Amino acid sequence: MKKSNISRRSFLAGSAAAIVLPTIVPGSALGKDGKTPASDRIGTGHIGVGGRGSGHVGGFLGRSDAQVLAVADPYKSKGASNVARINKKYKGAKAYQDFRELLARDDIDAVVIASPENWHALHSIHAVKAGKDVYCEKAISLTVAEGRAMCKAVRRYGRILQVGTQQRSDARFRLACQLVRNGYLGKVHTVKVGVPGGRQLKTMPAKDAPPDIDYKMWLGPAPWSPYTDQKCSFNWYFMQDYCAGWIQSWGVHHCDIALWGLPQLSKGLIKAAGTAKFPTEGPANTSITWNTKLTAADGTVMSFCSNGEPGHPQGVRFEGDKGWIHVRRGSIKAQPASLLQTAFNTSDEKLYVSTNHHNNFFDGIRTRKDPAAPIEAGHRATAISLVADIATRLRREVTFDWDKEKFIKDPAADKMLVRSMTAPWRI
Repeated sequence: MKKSNISRRSFLAGSAAAIVLPTIVPGSALGKDGKTPASDRIGTGHIGVGGRGSGHVGGFLGRSDAQVLAVADPYKSKGASNVARINKKYKGAKAYQDFRELLARDDIDAVVIASPENWHALHSIHAVKAGKDVYCEKAISLTVAEGRAMCKAVRRYGRILQVGTQQRSDARFRLACQLVRNGYLGKVHTVKVGVPGGRQLKTMPAKDAPPDIDYKMWLGPAPWSPYTDQKCSFNWYFMQDYCAGWIQSWGVHHCDIALWGLPQLSKGLIKAAGTAKFPTEGPANTSITWNTKLTAADGTVMSFCSNGEPGHPQGVRFEGDKGWIHVRRGSIKAQPASLLQTAFNTSDEKLYVSTNHHNNFFDGIRTRKDPAAPIEAGHRATAISLVADIATRLRREVTFDWDKEKFIKDPAADKMLVRSMTAPWRI
């Protein structure tokens, strides 16, 4: 693991060899019951333990090679309820409202980040600087600039980061992309990406934040605004201060698969244009529906729309001159159907094989090799969804340069690639 943990474990091992104590050590602590010895478990901390984050806590508690040591959440009650779950298996877990206290612990090897999108870059960068490996939920950042800063930090500090785009650990998605990349659909001219649309919200009255929440910490780098119960729940997804909406946070799942199958969509120049419907009242200000077209330098088109647009059911549909393939969670279809029975040649390109996203993350921690969904892949998938969103907000075509991660001669669009953060937060 990281240097601090190697020295901690080496010290413990050396002390045990030098001193004989009249203590009976349970067989379970030595791994004799089939469980991993405590000294070899990966200590984890969890930042953001609402719905998705609490699910990760449960998943990690089910692992014999991990020990959940701490959680951090601005809500005291969420931290307390998760610690109560953890302590049924391992005693001594702690909850914090300030994530920096969790990161300061040298017994934590890896962190899971499931906070709102406006926090992802800061949480991840602080974590890798503290020597932790990271599992970060999607979308990995609120802006393109934040995503690039995450890429630089992960590589500078030599950490492992797995993005929570778990479709890369699904054999159906891997098969579809491998067929596309090896030419079994012929020349693929179009990929259609469909995801659920957003929503409009009713206005709720502001009130004092309840004592259960550290509201300043919840806001973090976002601009100050009054507390509402509505905002500090699932509905932050549809408020631009915390997320770009489901064009980004849901879109990144299938955009990632489109780019996995067609890497040219994230190289050179790409043109983006489209329209969107935005809320006309209430606190939500992200797109409800959208219809966008992104064109790569070689003419390949990515048609990225919300579900309900003609020809855009949920999932990813690659269309070539010899057939098509449509894939979504739990389903894969093709025409001709025989494509699904393809026997790949030994000379064909083989894509990264992962069958379980959490397992793959732990493999990366041990081997120090990139996981199935590395930071750069998550950044590209997030970036292309944001480019599409920017085109709909400007209501005109834009041209994005992947090499420079800037728009071509378009200062207005460039301003939307970055957002200021509320002090003292910065990257």
